[in-house]
Amino acid sequence: MFNSPSASSLRVMIVDDEPAARRGVKLLLQGERDIEVVGEAGEGESAVRLLKKYQPDILFLDVQMPGLDGFGVLKALEAHERPVVIFATAFNEHALKAFEVHAVDYLLKPLDDDRFKAALNRAREAVRSRSTLALNAKVDQLIAQFEGNAVNDLDAGGFNDRIMVKSAGEIFFLKPSEIDWIEAEGDYMKFHVGGKSHLMRETMARLEARLDPKRFVRIHRSTIVNLDGVRKLSPSFAGEYVVVLADGTKLKLSRGYQDRLQTHLKGLL
Repeated sequence: MFNSPSASSLRVMIVDDEPAARRGVKLLLQGERDIEVVGEAGEGESAVRLLKKYQPDILFLDVQMPGLDGFGVLKALEAHERPVVIFATAFNEHALKAFEVHAVDYLLKPLDDDRFKAALNRAREAVRSRSTLALNAKVDQLIAQFEGNAVNDLDAGGFNDRIMVKSAGEIFFLKPSEIDWIEAEGDYMKFHVGGKSHLMRETMARLEARLDPKRFVRIHRSTIVNLDGVRKLSPSFAGEYVVVLADGTKLKLSRGYQDRLQTHLKGLL
């Protein structure tokens, strides 16, 4: 439950699908006498409702969220409903240039204390100088630049050069070459990496689109495998196969995905 903001305070809202990340922002805001956190949300749809309700002055917004992402949240708001936005992102260097060009402030995860304070000070100045009209125009330009692109997939090759996985309050950056295989587990995707596993809130379809199809192939409706780790295909029963990885892991190959996998494996020979 949040208290109603006083007339002299700047109202802040935090939107991030990771509870630990929201707690981290609140900790960094502690001691800021002119700041009052009036709301927080863990996904896009509820964020839009709360933003319309609380009308904060400053918004800390995670760009990468399942469902309605950060840009989707801003597009759902009228220009006059948008607060001053500080993006939180794990974009690679190429993508960050877009933020710099459009002069939209951002924080690179994991958050740095000094960088956080500098961004907050700039947001304060933007609110107090009533320069939100100019900022809104820049946000619109930024959204337009990213329109039609998967916001994570801006490395030179068009696919992720790293995958950010937020798990148990920590943030892991996985190189695609490190990933052995991926499986769906409820609303999450489980990454198997060298005997360890990490969970990430994402859909199979969105994740598949972010991975290079020359290296990652779907072998089951709930399984994606890294071709570099495939050792052999072993007959199972009734004409079906299992995919055997270099570490001995056996994964079911669904009949509907057999032709696709075999085509990709031949292409590597």
